[in-house]
Amino acid sequence: MAVGVKVMPPLGAVAGVRAGTAAAGIRKAGRRDLVVIQCEPGTTAAAVFTQSHFAAAPVIVAKAHWRQTEPRALIINTGFANAATGEPGLDDARACCAAVARALGCRPEEVLPFSTGVIGERLPADAVIAGIPAAVAAASEDGWTDAASGIMTTDTVPKGAFRETLVEGRRVRIVGIAKGSGMIHPNMATMLAFVATDVEAARPILQAALAQAVKTTFNAISVDGDTSTNDALVVLATGRSGARLASAEGPAFAQFCAALEQVCAELAQMIVRDGEGATKFVRVEVTGGQSDDEARAVADTIATSPLVKTALFASDPNWGRILMAVGRAPIALKDPDRVVVSLNGVRVFRQGMVDPDYREEMGQKALAGEDIAVAVDLGQGPGRATVHTCDFSYDYVRINGSYRT
Repeated sequence: MAVGVKVMPPLGAVAGVRAGTAAAGIRKAGRRDLVVIQCEPGTTAAAVFTQSHFAAAPVIVAKAHWRQTEPRALIINTGFANAATGEPGLDDARACCAAVARALGCRPEEVLPFSTGVIGERLPADAVIAGIPAAVAAASEDGWTDAASGIMTTDTVPKGAFRETLVEGRRVRIVGIAKGSGMIHPNMATMLAFVATDVEAARPILQAALAQAVKTTFNAISVDGDTSTNDALVVLATGRSGARLASAEGPAFAQFCAALEQVCAELAQMIVRDGEGATKFVRVEVTGGQSDDEARAVADTIATSPLVKTALFASDPNWGRILMAVGRAPIALKDPDRVVVSLNGVRVFRQGMVDPDYREEMGQKALAGEDIAVAVDLGQGPGRATVHTCDFSYDYVRINGSYRT
């Protein structure tokens, strides 16, 4: 069960975007597994995609379509990732886009496809296409809550976030949904996330806002150190609020970016809290790096260490494992004796050895709760970075060992 995740709050509507969800029986009968998100003409889109060398067919098609024009619709299916499926997989993705285009009266290039599920199995395109009319008919500006459920795979809870902010004195709305629980160590965004806003912004400006938000949110989480073949994040901007971002700088841009980052942060952290088998939510904060990139390299090494993650699952204050991770991080550590390590505010290591005031029972108490903070000060400079991760439990192995059965 997800660690400390509250019931998803009601998700507000964004004018000009409608989401519809259907149970198409793509992999399992009777469950929501198909979502179509429609947007009105004039909507602009920013997007980031997986950097995997084995990018899935829908990623390839979505990138190609997005580069040609602004989208009128997104189609998302669960059950099958449509990855490592060769030319037939590309044909299937394009066929689904064409079916949505026929239903909406737009061009196939104006449809972006997304898939999640098992890698290497061909998408049952006939089932997806047969479910499109129901998903289109169900479309509503209030359809985000159902859509959040409709994109889930091994997720145990739907993930959504909503914010309102003022841009140039006008109220702007931002709504987002995401899915992800395993195969999470993004190199762009996360498995799948879709955000809509009623601000007006040209694509380059919206892309700049997205790039800024992703860096500290979706690109700063890890469940298991593995990057998906299907990662994608799209932001749709309808312009219906009357507020306009004229440039990628200034107070209006900063205000919008702050709200977008809040939505992305909430979604990203929900993914970590819902990590497969997770029992702990872990914030790894590294300071004192010679640069932010150096601090990030250390934070990533700690966050992806199986030995660190299994110790945290056991609530074992085995700080030696954290020190091991820092020691193998790809940085130039000039003076290891300046490193300080703390667990939930309890200092356990400094000046090259265990802190003289530290006692084992202090560490055990610090790790007893669900939310854990691992802090490392490298003592080398002003660089800092934060990565959110979770522990490794017995259930992680069980879930992934039986993923296809």
